Amino acid sequence: MTQYSSASYPVMEHFYTIQGEGKYTGTSAYFIRLGGCDVGCVWCDVKESWDADIHPKMTVDELITVVAQYPGELVVITGGEPAMYDLSVLVDALHSIGKYVAIETSGTSPLVGAVDWYTFSPKKFKSPVDEAYNKASELKIVIFHQSDLKWAEEHSLKVNDACVLYLQPEWSKREQLLPTIIEYVKNHPKWKISLQTHKYLEIP
Repeated sequence: MTQYSSASYPVMEHFYTIQGEGKYTGTSAYFIRLGGCDVGCVWCDVKESWDADIHPKMTVDELITVVAQYPGELVVITGGEPAMYDLSVLVDALHSIGKYVAIETSGTSPLVGAVDWYTFSPKKFKSPVDEAYNKASELKIVIFHQSDLKWAEEHSLKVNDACVLYLQPEWSKREQLLPTIIEYVKNHPKWKISLQTHKYLEIP
């Protein structure tokens, strides 16, 4: 696919695994984690992704060649904050080899690229752009404190009607917060619980 060779992205890591969160939990997936983030969540578990300059650039050709070797249909573009970049060439190339493309984003930048699934996970550290609410396939709110439940409800009122709603305990607070989240979902059944099952499984 030499027509894509001029496009490149800073790639922190890329690997084939099982999606651990949200709608596609339990699904085989190839992850492409891009370097660079302008949000800076204090509890981020991949802070090494923040500085784009320390991660090697990979061309779309190189990425597609690797991804094509694996049978899973789902490809997840994550970060960092992947929507900082024009993803159109990468997404089009993934579609050309029959992949279904999802993005995990805080929604702080307009998305350039026709992804199939838009995981919108807004953060308090930087406000999302308005289009994120319209594009969201799923709204995933990370719960770090009980007060985040009210914040989650505020965002749920803005997303489109087809958007699936998830509450996800922040990993280090999961034992403390899960009982509260479980009761909340039982009383507010429009929400579902998302868990970082890949961490329970001890896989990437």
